[in-house]
Amino acid sequence: MSTRTLITGGLVITASDELSVDVLVEDGRVAALATRDSHGWTADHVIDASGKYVIPGGVDAHTHMEMPFGGTLAADTFETGTRAAAWGGTTTIIDFAIQPKGGTLAEGLDTWHEKAAGRCAVDYGFHMIMSDVNESSLKEMDTLVSSGVTSFKLFTAYPGVFFSDDGQILRAMQRAGANGGLVMAHAENGLAIDVLVEQALARGERDPRYHGEVRKALLEAEATHRVIRLSQVAGAPLYVVHVSAREAVAELTRARDDGLPVFGETCPQYLFLSTDNLAEPDFEGAKYVCSTPLRPKEHQAVLWRGLRTNDLQVVSTDHCPFCFKGQKEMGREDFSKIPNGMPGVENRMDLLHQAVVDGHISRRRWIEVACATPARMFGLYPKKGTIAPGADADIVIYDPHAAQIMSARTHHMNVDYSAYEGKQVTGRVETVLSRGVPVIDNRTYAGRAGHGSFLERGICQYV
Repeated sequence: MSTRTLITGGLVITASDELSVDVLVEDGRVAALATRDSHGWTADHVIDASGKYVIPGGVDAHTHMEMPFGGTLAADTFETGTRAAAWGGTTTIIDFAIQPKGGTLAEGLDTWHEKAAGRCAVDYGFHMIMSDVNESSLKEMDTLVSSGVTSFKLFTAYPGVFFSDDGQILRAMQRAGANGGLVMAHAENGLAIDVLVEQALARGERDPRYHGEVRKALLEAEATHRVIRLSQVAGAPLYVVHVSAREAVAELTRARDDGLPVFGETCPQYLFLSTDNLAEPDFEGAKYVCSTPLRPKEHQAVLWRGLRTNDLQVVSTDHCPFCFKGQKEMGREDFSKIPNGMPGVENRMDLLHQAVVDGHISRRRWIEVACATPARMFGLYPKKGTIAPGADADIVIYDPHAAQIMSARTHHMNVDYSAYEGKQVTGRVETVLSRGVPVIDNRTYAGRAGHGSFLERGICQYV
């Protein structure tokens, strides 16, 4: 049966417009937009959005649900993680399937399909982590692109786990240049970092703050420069994930000024947190161990400027939560054994709205970096990332005036701490539709595991 929902009275904000219009949703898609006095629409359900924003559902292009790391597993499952995403106004995630060492890309993808199928509250797609680049896996890249997995992550970090050498990265970039795929790079010089880790531990430097000190900004910048030049040689586009250092932003800016198809992502933790958090006493700093690491506060201004000037295009979370008790504590005597990762999938849209309130970015830029650009970058636009006729009705009713205090006591992520504990922000999700179906209904969870569908993605729309 056909179902119609009318969203009336709100301010519709997309990456390009702010319009005082009503939105008609029919059969899971946006049917039309019109000023309130120009239509006579009737609907089965009416949502009064007076005084609220009506925005596209967020697209978080970087999550790690149930990811194995360092002998443990990320604490959020696809069920708990996508539910938390919905609470935070995110209606699409793109997670990372992992090629097993010595195995095929297809084996990794099948494993992640099994984890996610029938469990997600919102829609989801996959990138593929290539941990074993060889002739066989290079050929498989073509197959994955044709089946809607169109992006491939390679690491200059984590020797012995995910690390690929320059020759392997170049070969993958060449293949992506030919088949339309997009290579994503974790850019840190992992071989050099391992030397610094070994030396720090030998000196007895074991606290969490040393995680940030050994993963130096210059080593992020060096690896960023290197993967940019490799992509230039390959004639392929490049997306650098979780950019945290001003020196790395400078490398991206220079490349983009030269007209190269190079893109950069940063994350809320780098915009709002710093090495001060890593240095918190009594091992509390372990909560903030992630890679790339948190940087000194002066890096934040450069990241905000990069977002304003479009030298950074996307804000994702790199959501990879590990509980403090029993997981982060694995590294009490050795910072290198602290699982790398932080929770954040529920916080991103609210933190970025706070950035609007604080004057760092505009309302439309908020939607651009959190919804529209990630959808375009990863072949989902205009199905996702906007409110326009024909788009999926992934729509958030957002109260820009509500105050909230972020806390582990009230969040919905399956992790025992909040990286933003006690932080007061202005703005809060009120209602969330995923393909026209309420997932959050006036601050009540109305979703279900299995509503979320797998998204076959097209290729990057910026190249």
